[in-house]
Amino acid sequence: MHIPDGYLSPSTCAVLYGGAGAGWYVSLRRMKRNLNVRMVPLISVFAAFSFVVMLFNLPLPGGTTGHALGVTIAAIVLGPAGAILATSLAVAIQALFFGDGGITTLGANCFNMAVVGSLVAYVVYRAISANAALASRRRVVAAAVAGYVAVNAAALLTAIQFGVQPLLFRDAQGVPLYAPYSLGVAVPAMMIGHLLIAGVAEAAISAGLVAYLQAADPALLRATSGLVHEASPMQPAPAGSLRRLWITVAFLMFLTPVGILAAGTAWGEWSASRFATAEGRARIAASSNHQPVPDKMPAGIERLATVWTAPIPAYAPAFIKSPHFGYFLSAAFGVGLLILLSFAAQAYVQRARPAGSGE
Repeated sequence: MHIPDGYLSPSTCAVLYGGAGAGWYVSLRRMKRNLNVRMVPLISVFAAFSFVVMLFNLPLPGGTTGHALGVTIAAIVLGPAGAILATSLAVAIQALFFGDGGITTLGANCFNMAVVGSLVAYVVYRAISANAALASRRRVVAAAVAGYVAVNAAALLTAIQFGVQPLLFRDAQGVPLYAPYSLGVAVPAMMIGHLLIAGVAEAAISAGLVAYLQAADPALLRATSGLVHEASPMQPAPAGSLRRLWITVAFLMFLTPVGILAAGTAWGEWSASRFATAEGRARIAASSNHQPVPDKMPAGIERLATVWTAPIPAYAPAFIKSPHFGYFLSAAFGVGLLILLSFAAQAYVQRARPAGSGE
């Protein structure tokens, strides 16, 4: 679901940067009153959770892979504004440092996974859990359905963005300039795996965490509960809550080497080099309902694929021989970076806070 550079036209990227930018602007405005020195770590921990969850690749039909997003539990705890910011941070770090998704397409990836994913998850969760007590099993069901729908909504948008490229952008000979497959190929190729597997994974993660929070820390579910006697403006998480959440992230981080056991590449995330060899083109075709690939690399992909070179491409540090250990170190680096950003943001909020005001 992480669209690489070159797969979307510059005009498509500009439109989707605009959509993501609107989401970021509104989210920052809505979160501004809650951004105190203890709220920032809560956003950071869900950004870290989303980052780590997306490292667990799942085998999908057609020899491709997919992953959950972790956006649903963020939307349930933080609300859509906080979830948009947290998931966008995770997606940005993946693109900038690991080349997982492009820089020109960062707006598209954030719009699909963070903005739309958060909004869909929140709306579905609130609709199904309306008037249910915090400890109600209906909230667990609501979280599962919200996760399933949110992941598939993001996947469908991604498929549409891929699929419209050859309809709108071709060279004089009619060869696609960017993503080569039409909607008739892109939509089923993306959706079958997400409907059957990736969406189920997000549903299970979301339901499991809501059930856990109902027992261990129900206060984290209050702000978005919609209950008059329970709902309140988002409050800073207690130190114990944050500690438990970070322990969960750390546990998942140590398991990340499992995430590369699934063979294959996510559909539509092929490297430019895949188009350069007959074997690479055959694999692309095999995962695309055996539709032929253009004989040469689409010009837009060739031109934009190298617009940014990530320092740790594909989560594989050059100085580490073991791919599993390298994957773990990449996860640790990403989480560590989010912790540093959290400290920096806390320091900024502390300095900007008016003298004498509360946290």
